[in-house]
Amino acid sequence: MIYTLTLNPSIDYLVQMDHFIPGITNRTIDEMVDIGGKGINVSCILAQLGLDTTALGFTAGFTGEEIERQLQVKGIRTDMIRLKQGMSRINIKLRDSVESEINVRGPWIDSEDMERLMSKIMTLSDGDTLVMAGSVPGTAAEDTYEKILKALKGKKLRIVVDTANQQLLNCLSYHPFLIKPNRQELSELFHTDVNSEQITQQCARKLIEYGAENVLVSLGSDGAVLFAADGKIYRSGVLKEPVLNAVGAGDSMVAGFIAGFEGTGDYAAALRLGTACGNATAFSRGLADYAKITDVLDRLPQCQLIGEI
Repeated sequence: MIYTLTLNPSIDYLVQMDHFIPGITNRTIDEMVDIGGKGINVSCILAQLGLDTTALGFTAGFTGEEIERQLQVKGIRTDMIRLKQGMSRINIKLRDSVESEINVRGPWIDSEDMERLMSKIMTLSDGDTLVMAGSVPGTAAEDTYEKILKALKGKKLRIVVDTANQQLLNCLSYHPFLIKPNRQELSELFHTDVNSEQITQQCARKLIEYGAENVLVSLGSDGAVLFAADGKIYRSGVLKEPVLNAVGAGDSMVAGFIAGFEGTGDYAAALRLGTACGNATAFSRGLADYAKITDVLDRLPQCQLIGEI
């Protein structure tokens, strides 16, 4: 079973405008409501690809009830912990000529709630996959991911960590199966401008030295590069189509990689499916559906072997 963990899920309210002007009443030309959170996005794409997945995390209030309802409608199993107070977030995504986001803090998570989560996570069995995605919210302990990995040490799980900055670095000594930094996150991690293939490779090799098994670096319009556990470096390109949506593209790439590796055990095939899913979401108004993913995959070039680690 593939489990995704979203500590602070949300309802995302996406509004489209011709031109946003601060300080006046603006009118939308379109709007869309969907559930969000990086782990939830991964579950949604896995479900599109036909894989069983269970969403873990915390929900609260009437917004939390709606998040769980929508997950079930999408065919995703839920095992969320209901918080006693507060409400799950409603985040605002505003699009005109650029895209802006307002992300809300979310409900308080106390130590008893976290213990309940740990009890659920400890029931995972050897062979399961756990995807921990998104930053740890300010309402929870900053070392939450580390505590989870420490508790799971000794279990034969496939762990995916998709977070940033020090929270990511602190997880690497537990040897996660996959991490997926983008170019900006690499720059922040290593305090340098990651603007060339040489610097990208240097940074990725450092992350492998720190303990990551596979490092998938998403490069936006330049595709992606995988530094794989087989000791090889693979590159994937992208299709040139108008980008309609940046929200969830990286999460879609993670889901596609997981699904590709589950199905084939082949790193290049996993990278190609991951890239196809990321592209498909970027070319859609929301998260990609199966039809869009297969359309992109059919047209996407094969990945290239470009070197060794």
